Amino acid sequence: MKSFGKFLGAIAVITVIVGSGYLAGDRVADILIPSANAAGGTVEGPNVIAPNRYVYYPGTEVLAKDEIRVIACGTGMPDQRMAQASACFLFELGNGDKFIFDIGSGSMRNIASLMIPYEYLTKIFLSHLHTDHWGDLASLWAGGWTAGRPVPLEIWGPAGLTPEMGTAYAIDHFLKANNWDKTTREFKITAVPGQITVHEFDYKAVNKVLYEENGVTIRSIPAIHAGDGPVSFILEYAGLKVIFGGDTSPNKWFVKYGKDADLVIHEAFNPPGIFATLGNQPAQLAWRACCEFHTSGPSFGKIMSTIEPRHAVAYHALLDQGTQQYNTYYDSIRQTYDGPLSIASDLMMWNITKDKITERMAAITRNAWAVEGTTRQPPPQPGLPDPMSDFIKQGEWGPGFNAQNKMLDDFSEEYNLQEQDWRKTRPWYKPDE
Repeated sequence: MKSFGKFLGAIAVITVIVGSGYLAGDRVADILIPSANAAGGTVEGPNVIAPNRYVYYPGTEVLAKDEIRVIACGTGMPDQRMAQASACFLFELGNGDKFIFDIGSGSMRNIASLMIPYEYLTKIFLSHLHTDHWGDLASLWAGGWTAGRPVPLEIWGPAGLTPEMGTAYAIDHFLKANNWDKTTREFKITAVPGQITVHEFDYKAVNKVLYEENGVTIRSIPAIHAGDGPVSFILEYAGLKVIFGGDTSPNKWFVKYGKDADLVIHEAFNPPGIFATLGNQPAQLAWRACCEFHTSGPSFGKIMSTIEPRHAVAYHALLDQGTQQYNTYYDSIRQTYDGPLSIASDLMMWNITKDKITERMAAITRNAWAVEGTTRQPPPQPGLPDPMSDFIKQGEWGPGFNAQNKMLDDFSEEYNLQEQDWRKTRPWYKPDE
């Protein structure tokens, strides 16, 4: 087996040429893709712009027409932590399309940090309905709504063994559970962004086309995980093939349809000993969780050495880089796989072209604001029933509201909102106060 250096941590970047594996650090700057703001270099003086440092600055790079960018927005477990949200991967394509594959708990913080207008983040593919794979749907749904998304969300997800176990049922009851949220936002903001279109499909269908538009084809294959329903997804675009496994134990469909892929994202769980010690799991659960209804490191390696992707990505583990625990995890994969490999952490990303695959980390701001797109939300739809009773309205305290008149008058004049002055409908309104 070839010798490979261990992953260098959260600020590392590794560029992979087809078949070459890891590259020495002193060569990285010479071969990174030209369109990527990544290469380092000499700082020519004390007051000059420094070369970029092996990271991706969101919003600063235009993808080539035949390029795919994949960003890990969640790589961890149901018990999310600050360093790792639950499962979520964002695919951005050179034609402008963007797809979210799973949106696990906590992942919206990472999605939002990329500062992509919410009107472009509307297509979500769910591999299954464990909350660590769709638990942050509420944050995208409501957060994007309040941040200006003008259109509904679309969700593709599998049916279940019974109707009550499927995606359509889950989304219907999601909206029912959030009915107060939905009803009040419809009245106060606008109704359309709160809608969700569900495309439920047969989880048993093999290599089934779910989406085929703008040169993009997305297929599903069955996965084996906990019960009937889970699937894996295959995206093809511009001659490139990227696979998102979701949650699955080793299965024949993945081995058959996972071949000839450019990037394969597949879970690789922590070894059972890690779960039993650091993870506080009962031993009887630890060895089943990692190795019966998920995929362990050695099993992940066996799958990858069989399908031989250009680049493999392991995720769905809690990792403390630089520790013996991390080394044990890495070594468990290298027992059975010696090919190009990323151990995914949150905000790791990959640029994929036919010539090369570039791995970097995204450099984000922790205090990102929503970014405006080209389409603006309409005002509230007239005629909707008011969800606030007269009893509550009569509790409004006029002096508190009138204290902001100067600020609101200036804002109204700046944005030409005089015809929409909501204060004029209130009995407490006193323009001169």
